[in-house]
Amino acid sequence: MKKIIYITTILAVLSSCKTKTQEITKTAKPNILFIVVDDLGYADLSIMGSKYYETPNIDGIAKAGNIFTNGYATCAVCSPSRASLLNGQFTARHGLTQFDGAPTGLEWKKKNRHTKLLPPEYKHHLSHDDITLPEALKENGYRTFFAGKWHLGSAADKSLPTDHGFDINIAGYERGGPYSGGYFSPFNNPQMEDHEDEKGMSFSMKLAKETSKFIQKNKDTTFLAYLSFYAVHSPIQTTKEKWEKYRDKAEKMGIAEKGFEMERILPVRKYQDNPVYAGLIEQVDEAVGSVLKTLKDNGLDKNTIVVFTSDNGGVTSGDNFSTNQLMLRGGKGYQWEGGLRVPYFIYVPWMQQQGNRIDKPVSGADLYPTLLELANIPLKPKAHADGVSLKPLLNGEEIDDRPLFWHYPHYGNQGGEPVSIIRKDNWKLIYYWEDNHIELYDLNSDLKESNDVSKENNELAENLHAQLMDWLDSMNTQYATEDPEWDKEARRKRLESHRTKLMPRLEKQRKQMLSPDWQPNDDWWGSEVKSNDLKVN
Repeated sequence: MKKIIYITTILAVLSSCKTKTQEITKTAKPNILFIVVDDLGYADLSIMGSKYYETPNIDGIAKAGNIFTNGYATCAVCSPSRASLLNGQFTARHGLTQFDGAPTGLEWKKKNRHTKLLPPEYKHHLSHDDITLPEALKENGYRTFFAGKWHLGSAADKSLPTDHGFDINIAGYERGGPYSGGYFSPFNNPQMEDHEDEKGMSFSMKLAKETSKFIQKNKDTTFLAYLSFYAVHSPIQTTKEKWEKYRDKAEKMGIAEKGFEMERILPVRKYQDNPVYAGLIEQVDEAVGSVLKTLKDNGLDKNTIVVFTSDNGGVTSGDNFSTNQLMLRGGKGYQWEGGLRVPYFIYVPWMQQQGNRIDKPVSGADLYPTLLELANIPLKPKAHADGVSLKPLLNGEEIDDRPLFWHYPHYGNQGGEPVSIIRKDNWKLIYYWEDNHIELYDLNSDLKESNDVSKENNELAENLHAQLMDWLDSMNTQYATEDPEWDKEARRKRLESHRTKLMPRLEKQRKQMLSPDWQPNDDWWGSEVKSNDLKVN
């Protein structure tokens, strides 16, 4: 079957505008392409260390722009961090501290008698009182477009993308995954039309296609195109062709006999060797490449800032146990770096960048003020209260040192525990709400977070803990409460079940997926029809 190959690097697409004599000036308002991939881990890109996944188009954004090596999501799960991208606030401030739809209090207890704490209530949609990034841009003449995952409220809440500053919404509603129709057409998404000629198209390419249509239609205006992929969230799916490619690659790299090991709560995947997940990542990369090509073809690459990031770490536990974060511990839902550190790239056409690596710790909340300043729009410090502009770093200068904060008083589906966190300089302190103990890590020497040094650095740990508690108090945030009827034996049985039943089941599924004759269903989700998947109209 004929295969259309997109650009293999954004360098060829975007790097033609590296001189001071180019058309764009620092006083013009640039277009913005803001790309968010769901659940994409820090090490899930080849440019970030993966030898298994292939992401040439996304890598190209990094190679042409700036790579923030200490780029963080504001939460290890999706809805809270997605809110922060749009309002420039940490989760304890905006109050959306858990993914929308998770139960709390006694409702949580009905199915979770094994947990010591009862999670607190949280806000279930993006606040209407906040001035969001698209609203701030609209005030300054921008056309605003949203495509993909929203998960920040529903039509009943009057909290869809069009209620928060976006002129157009394609596919964004209250669901957090592609549950209605999966990753191949027909998608059955209530906020997006299916078309007969799109049969077999991937969801990622469909969103890219709609984004490209918007860009082409608005090429003579100034726009924000916010492309928010549902991928690579579970349930993971890909084509038979891509599965075969990555199954063969895994075999050539060497398939380990055992693929999982126990973390504190759940098993975690030990290796990047999931061929379905690898194929799903490649589909996202192709979709990104198609939108970058649209910018180039329409002469917009010289005046379009490109931001690329993820909403949280890659899924090493829970969901589909899809990936491993190599040098980082944990993944989505976890309090360790694998759950919080994410790909974080900014490309600005008129700046000399070329893969510049910036080590300063930064947050998803910083993108709002950064984009305002790059667009020569006055900052709104009361709105993006926790974000700071990163423009000085992009110019090779410095920003003031500051702590970063996280507050997650919930239990995650992936094994995460109720915690609050402060990172200051190279130090990271985690406070556990179940038993009030702390862990302290020196990330300069212990990126894997394997050596808790709180006892050897008692004074430092106490100071960081005090700063964290003072900050939380100032946010007037919500906390988990102890369940007086907590069933300790139920917890022991749950953990034992994870070791003795879940782990063997995961090992069996992994071996099946990597076997040459594996077939998940009769039609591979209708994905054998590939020609339309690789077209951009």
